[in-house]
Amino acid sequence: MDFLEVIEKRHSVRKFTDAPVEKEILDAIVGVARTAPSSRNSKSTEFLIVDDKDTIVAMSQMRDSGSAFMKDAAAVIVILGDESKTDLWVDNCAISATFTQLAVTAMDLGSCWVHINGRPRLKAEPDGANAEDYIRELLGIKDGLRAYCAIAIGYPVV
Repeated sequence: MDFLEVIEKRHSVRKFTDAPVEKEILDAIVGVARTAPSSRNSKSTEFLIVDDKDTIVAMSQMRDSGSAFMKDAAAVIVILGDESKTDLWVDNCAISATFTQLAVTAMDLGSCWVHINGRPRLKAEPDGANAEDYIRELLGIKDGLRAYCAIAIGYPVV
């Protein structure tokens, strides 16, 4: 599939089959995402592949709105930013997340971006608990890394 076909074909997918995504494919997606440009080549973005079903189900509960569909994903790639490397870690993460989704599409998989950074767990309590703290604790994310978003991945239901 050429680049313009990938761009035209990419769309958010929230319904996935039960088929697992092979580790080699997930590693290849992250390999592509690592080529994304970053501020002053800071390479401040890191990637965490989650393919354990129970963990994905727990991740789907990070917010009461907009993340429940994740429970059916075969895998999730969490996009993390190292805020000690640059103050533009958010921008770098957004670029890397976009590269991730384009790579997913190029491999005939589906994906959907679930925002983490700055999002409350409960829509009715915007100043209450937040999704990032929930994910940080659930996944044991080390200090200095910030969870920006999660890309749910799987074979789309057609």
